[in-house]
Amino acid sequence: MDAGARVGLLGLRQAVAERGLGLEGVHVLQEGEEAVSFRWVSDDRRDIYSVSKTFTSVAVGIARAEGLLGLDDPVLTHLPEFASTAAAGVETMTVRHLLSMTAGVDLTWDDPDLDHPGDPAQAFLATTLSSAPGSQYAYRGTNSYLLGRIIASASGEDLREFLMPRLFGPLGIGNPQWFRCPLGFPLGAMGLHLRTDEIARLGETLLYDGNFRGQQLVPADYVQLMRSELTPTGRPGDNASYGLHCWSCTRDDAWRMDGIYGQFSIMLPHQRACVTVTAHYEKPTTDILDAIWTELIPFL
Repeated sequence: MDAGARVGLLGLRQAVAERGLGLEGVHVLQEGEEAVSFRWVSDDRRDIYSVSKTFTSVAVGIARAEGLLGLDDPVLTHLPEFASTAAAGVETMTVRHLLSMTAGVDLTWDDPDLDHPGDPAQAFLATTLSSAPGSQYAYRGTNSYLLGRIIASASGEDLREFLMPRLFGPLGIGNPQWFRCPLGFPLGAMGLHLRTDEIARLGETLLYDGNFRGQQLVPADYVQLMRSELTPTGRPGDNASYGLHCWSCTRDDAWRMDGIYGQFSIMLPHQRACVTVTAHYEKPTTDILDAIWTELIPFL
């Protein structure tokens, strides 16, 4: 990495200390330069929270390329066993609606350990719609869980097993663990455990339109859809628009994976760079994004 970027990393480290931003690790990749990282704590695998959603979206893109599903497939075509108990209007819900958080189902799991009784997919699809599918944004992790169930139905492998040879293996991520529902299906929305640099490998892949060091892992057209099919959220600032299980940034035409407490992997196409951080920060995590933009990105 060039001297300017090193200065930027030093500035970020100083900002973290002065502002108490709770960062645990940072990894910076820029095209043509050696990646640089810094850690405040040991590099253990930990829950990456909603960054898990982007991995789920990538699985959908890979399954689509393999002809296993289409984005405009009705959900019930892949989960027909729930048609008899589905709420009115669910028949119009599509895979795309789940990806964009516009499914129209306002359902959350109340149990803090996500030990939902019965079948969570059945419960989701039986819930009375709060809005017509495709008409209103509502950020709910149950959308991601259902995508995992669709992957399992379409491929015969659960979400983690589907991704092992297609993504985790090629990225050099051995034996990642993913929290599961009581029926044994990965949660999809959260619960994937990775190290900072392992998240960064997917960030690198998405920065380069699905290509990881010479191997096309994610279809390039799907990567473009992820960042360009945007749904307004009604929220201010850097949470203004939601892609297909990723977020659009309001600066530098960037986009990102985003998890609670400050898990970010930011793809910066103009700088040909990817900045990944993990953290535990219980204040607004836009504080972390602001520090990255003011202290580090100007030097990339």
